[in-house]
Amino acid sequence: MTKKSMDKIMALSKRRGFVYQASEIYGGLNGFWDYGPLGAQLKKNLRDAWWQDMVMNPCGGKPGPNGEPVRIVPLDTTIIQHPKVWEASGHVAGFNDPQIDCRETKARYRADHVLVYGPKSGERAGKPWFAYMPDAPSEAKQLKKAEKAFGEVVSFPLTQLTKEDYASVLGPDAEKVGSLTEPRAFNLMFKTYIGATATEDDVAYLRPETAQGIFVQFKNVVDTTRVKVPFGIAQTGKSFRNEVTPRNFTFRSREFEQMEMEFFCHESDARDWYKFWREARMEWWKSLGLEGENLQLREHDPEELAHYAKNGAGVCDVEYRFPFTYPNFGELEGVAHRSNFDLSEHQKHSRQNLEYFDADRGELLPNGAKKGEKYLPHVIEPAAGLDRGVLAVLCEAFTEDASRPSPELMKIHPRIAPVKAAVFPLVNKEGMPETSEKLHQELSKRFNRFGFIEHDVKQSIGKRYARMDEAGTPFCFTVDGETAGSQTVTVRNRDTGTQERIALDQVGTWLGERLGLA
Repeated sequence: MTKKSMDKIMALSKRRGFVYQASEIYGGLNGFWDYGPLGAQLKKNLRDAWWQDMVMNPCGGKPGPNGEPVRIVPLDTTIIQHPKVWEASGHVAGFNDPQIDCRETKARYRADHVLVYGPKSGERAGKPWFAYMPDAPSEAKQLKKAEKAFGEVVSFPLTQLTKEDYASVLGPDAEKVGSLTEPRAFNLMFKTYIGATATEDDVAYLRPETAQGIFVQFKNVVDTTRVKVPFGIAQTGKSFRNEVTPRNFTFRSREFEQMEMEFFCHESDARDWYKFWREARMEWWKSLGLEGENLQLREHDPEELAHYAKNGAGVCDVEYRFPFTYPNFGELEGVAHRSNFDLSEHQKHSRQNLEYFDADRGELLPNGAKKGEKYLPHVIEPAAGLDRGVLAVLCEAFTEDASRPSPELMKIHPRIAPVKAAVFPLVNKEGMPETSEKLHQELSKRFNRFGFIEHDVKQSIGKRYARMDEAGTPFCFTVDGETAGSQTVTVRNRDTGTQERIALDQVGTWLGERLGLA
């Protein structure tokens, strides 16, 4: 498998209006990205697909392990929650990354992201460890220095070095040895203040995840709806993490959007529901074109398990092979059995009873009814990054074909493509523009809620096709000299470049069938 160029993907993303650097005219702001016209629509389409398949029609109507339809309800909670929410969840005390600074360059790094080169065998003989950040310019520079010093070298995490070794490390961008500080904890939450006084009594935080809003509203959802365990609560929304070293385009950002669902079930059913959701989420990403060797489902090793996963609870990641992780993978979505950790902690800190009364459980009474059971449900959490999803779609779609007028195209799945179709007159005369404009208006009325329908009369037809290829447009309809007589148009397939003629009055039906919107 050939590694794709991340530089080319980023260049096309800007050129075609998928992603821009935030505040670019002021030099940009590290860790923040804006979505252009095509990117905003692509992101909306991916979010809408998740909402449709997780809330409105969960798993396409596939029954759960209990044989019954899966029930999920929506929620929309605030970005700023009561500060005690984050104390109960453990984020205030434990949401930290190891940070190191370079005294020489003033650069800052996440210690667990830094690697070092050392000798493959033998002694270092007083020579330094050469530290670098993967996929950064310093990697090649440090490798060259290390090979000159040692000949054959090996690479390993900086965190494996002892405390005393830090005095012998050459920082990624430094010229002098020993400029790196020792790792120290860095809390990732963005702090803000509520009210006008802005004292320490007014401290609040921008949420680092959407999940906690769901947990603190669990009791309200149960009390105000007719849902019964097992059921899920889903929401999408912005989250914020003050990453030490945001990097790899939109993969690791300080402001990002999540698509999370918390599925509440009885402890005895948790393993079955975990298996159900891990398989369902993998299949969902495949249905949007992320399949083959670039997608995998990886179960966490025991030492990787988070604090909320206990007693053998399962945690896995849907991972995608991004160009910057090649040949390895990066996390796209996590599926975790969180036990009842979150509800238990919020019940303890809030002193509110969050137990669920399950009338369908418990011992049988003399009249044949169940006694019922009170418990804190266990939770299965499929949590996906929307921005990472968009990035994976862009990386997977990016294709190079030297035989085309434009050697770069985006093979975005039709369901989430931002531009669903384009309509062209072959030439801007002979009544063709009027016919194409009428067809454009008809298609727009029917499909615009799912994406753009373009109408373009400028440049040669080849250049217009190339422009739509770069935008990821699946189909282009061309009104030509035959249209007036035969009442047909040419439709061109983006992926294959092949063309066929179809009836003018059947274009809407033809397109709807191929978009899955018939």
